[in-house]
Amino acid sequence: MLFWILVAALTAAVAAILLYPLLRGAKAVDDMRAGEAAVYRDQLRELDRDRAGGLISADEADYARAEIGRRLITVSAAPVTDRKLSKHHRLSEAFVLLMLPIVGLCLYSLVGRPDLPSQPLEARLENPGNDMAILVAKAERHLAQNPDDGKGWDVLAPIYFNTMRVADAENAYRNAIRMLGPSPARLDGLAETLMATSNGVVTEDARKVLEQSLQLQPDNPKASFYIALGMEQAGRSAEAKVAFEALAKQSPADAPWMPLVAEHIAKNGGALPSGAANAPGNPTQADVAAAENMNAGDQQQMIQGMVESLDAKLTEDPNNLEGWLRLVRSYVVLKDKDRAVGALKRGLAAFPASSEQGKQLLALARELDIATEGMTE
Repeated sequence: MLFWILVAALTAAVAAILLYPLLRGAKAVDDMRAGEAAVYRDQLRELDRDRAGGLISADEADYARAEIGRRLITVSAAPVTDRKLSKHHRLSEAFVLLMLPIVGLCLYSLVGRPDLPSQPLEARLENPGNDMAILVAKAERHLAQNPDDGKGWDVLAPIYFNTMRVADAENAYRNAIRMLGPSPARLDGLAETLMATSNGVVTEDARKVLEQSLQLQPDNPKASFYIALGMEQAGRSAEAKVAFEALAKQSPADAPWMPLVAEHIAKNGGALPSGAANAPGNPTQADVAAAENMNAGDQQQMIQGMVESLDAKLTEDPNNLEGWLRLVRSYVVLKDKDRAVGALKRGLAAFPASSEQGKQLLALARELDIATEGMTE
């Protein structure tokens, strides 16, 4: 019953909003007509005063009085057009009052579920459907009652991480590892969570977790990349170059992470692996060789030109996630934070924040300490 009362109230409110301009329009016409009539009456009184004062002749006064009287009669009489307009308004009012609820009820009967009873939270937890918030609440409730369910923590940990509940994600990953044992996926997830907590820095704790992941899976590209990144962040460029080159050698030439690996190899003074030099926006072998003989200013100018070239290519073809990742990172390296933010916004226009690609862009922004307020909607 409460539902139907709310429907009736909303329908009445919408009908009133739609009828208001029609009713107000008719009142405005009447007010305007009454104002014009008052003006003409004032003119007639003014004419009598001018005649009595001898300012105009009797013939002029008669002529002016006839003209003003004609206008006053025209304004005071309701013309046929106004009656037609009033009839049109009545038809519009009838349409709003009758068709609005009829059309609304017909649509509700087609797409709604009038037979579905209201469900309290308890019932929704039992049958959450595709509601992610309810699914998470249900899992949390289950784990509160069964804290030793390792599979529950294993399922919940990446959900927490993707929704940036990093403290909860770290707790969930550690519980899953403690109860189910370490695995490359769990250890990599824990390491990424620790890095998210430290704004993208590969901390000592994260490095130990990644090394444990590599012991379980020596060809794990994610762990290898982050360990090399940690060396780079620590200023150990030579070691980082060797680590990135090793990752490039063990990776397929068309691996999605190869452009980023090639960028870090070049950044640390290494030669690009075979095949990576042809990736859009990456420096070629000739570029790297030429840069070795340049002074710092010329190298900076060369890098700026390559970044601008990549920017132009992405403007023409924005459907290139790896290109946007490289462009944002490149502007940060060039210490051009404003253009990095602009590139991030353009990348999110091509890949919305709710998509997997958009989440990668936002994760990179957090790693590079770029503010993302207003970009996640």
